[in-house]
Amino acid sequence: MAKSRGLPSPDEILEFLRTADAKVGKREITRAFGIKGADRTELKKLIKKMSDDGLIANRRKRMSDGSGLPPVTIIRMIAVDGDGEMVGEPAEWDVEGVGAPRVLVLPPTTAARRASQGKLPGVGDHILCKVYKTEDATYPYEARIIRRLQGPSAHMVGVFKPKPRGGGQVISANRKDKAQFEVMRGDEAGAKDGDLVRVEIIKERGRAYAQVRVVECIGASDDQRNISLVAIHQHGIPDHFPESVITASETLAELKPPKGRTDMRTLPLITIDPPDARDHDDAVWAAPDDDPQNKGGYNVVVAIADVAAYVRPGSAIDKEARIRGNSVYFPDRVVPMLPERLSTDLCSLRGNEDRPAFACFMKFDKTGRKVSHRFDRIWMRSAAKLSYAQAQIRKPV
Repeated sequence: MAKSRGLPSPDEILEFLRTADAKVGKREITRAFGIKGADRTELKKLIKKMSDDGLIANRRKRMSDGSGLPPVTIIRMIAVDGDGEMVGEPAEWDVEGVGAPRVLVLPPTTAARRASQGKLPGVGDHILCKVYKTEDATYPYEARIIRRLQGPSAHMVGVFKPKPRGGGQVISANRKDKAQFEVMRGDEAGAKDGDLVRVEIIKERGRAYAQVRVVECIGASDDQRNISLVAIHQHGIPDHFPESVITASETLAELKPPKGRTDMRTLPLITIDPPDARDHDDAVWAAPDDDPQNKGGYNVVVAIADVAAYVRPGSAIDKEARIRGNSVYFPDRVVPMLPERLSTDLCSLRGNEDRPAFACFMKFDKTGRKVSHRFDRIWMRSAAKLSYAQAQIRKPV
């Protein structure tokens, strides 16, 4: 690149960052543009302003275009969706106020398989990738695998034990894995003795333990509330939604009774859930059949919240739901498949509120044999919210 007179413009600096083949810092920018004397101070101010404005990102003394990832990036695998598509995020991302972007990892080529000794990457693995920008809001990047990096899972969770002079060790929380990891001074991230921490690998196992950096302090290891968090991290369960998915869900408006749905709001469907449930996604109704041809039989309706009324195929919410596959329930928490705006609001069959639903209408004879069934998209209004105990109370005959 030719040297410019005086300070380069922000656009010139961004173009240099985008086209650089190696790591770029202030020294490289100074040399590339021939900055000398007092202009060095002005360049420093310009770079700081560009960083404050979010135009560039500083990652461990390496600068990059703040709008994107470097062309070659280490990706951490976070999920494999129901269609077998691999999803990851950058292994290092510390841009303040901006969530790590989701990356769609393309199937490995024959050369990439050979470089990885035939092993496909799994959740928690680090993979070296060639990254490409896309126009997809859900997956703003696609990545082609160069090779799978060796080493333990990036989602390793363990108990931190400090050393007197700083740093410490992390002992795996997995009872089947007694591995220990070395934490250098300055990489503790505020962890205290006995804290559960999540770590990422910095240096592979050599003469002693693998070197790791603490990236998250989960809390005290003897706190029962943290047992679920250990399971979430160990199994790579996605427990946060990308900003694009949250934004998409927050912009959804509550539907009004649309054409094409059967109005069943007068049918007293009820929901039955645990007493502390926040979401109510199914409802039931049953009554004796008054058809003389089915004496002693029953009519039954089972309705579920019609998520498809809000979530369109291929949307950011749909793609994230495919990654998760289902909600994951723990004794003290739920990792939902859908953002809260949907799971506990728009798609929750709350009492005395109109909701779109998908229903199955069934007829049973007196022996319990199903005689017929049909499906319909309906508009319903839950008549009551019952707990399991309430639903099982029998009135005297």
